[in-house]
Amino acid sequence: MKYTIRHAGPQDCREIMRLIVELSVYEKLEEQVNITHKELEVDGFGENPFFKCLVAEVPEDERTKEGHTVVGYSMYYFVYSPWKGRSVCMEDLYVMPDFRGQGIGKALMCGIAKIGWDNKCTRLQFVVLDWNKPSIDFYKSHGAQNVTEKEGWQEMRIDDNAMEKLAQMAPKI
Repeated sequence: MKYTIRHAGPQDCREIMRLIVELSVYEKLEEQVNITHKELEVDGFGENPFFKCLVAEVPEDERTKEGHTVVGYSMYYFVYSPWKGRSVCMEDLYVMPDFRGQGIGKALMCGIAKIGWDNKCTRLQFVVLDWNKPSIDFYKSHGAQNVTEKEGWQEMRIDDNAMEKLAQMAPKI
């Protein structure tokens, strides 16, 4: 199958949003998606972008029955580890089911690894749901290590209400 991996642009945000919703359904977390393609445009392609994104696109003659040519995506952003330095964080790697097994997911991940390597990052980090064995096996087959098992790290998050309370207690900066 022919496909192209390219940097996403603001014109891709509707398609990326469609894929985000598909991924959230697969992950059984669709109720957590509360952004729109407009927010993606601002947050990814506005004056101060928070993320970057690669998309996988197939030729028109291989589009989906619904007419889509964008069949996969992977968002990423840069973070800094006080122990390891520069890192690239992969946030979502998704390929539509009918297009899996064609090397598209690997190409997206390799693209992000190359971007990270070219930016002198020392690691590529991401999270995966503990029940998603096909993805865990895929990542491990490409050298990923489960740092929860290896080092005991637990992913933590403070959501909006708790974050607002913390922000209200912050000293003047």
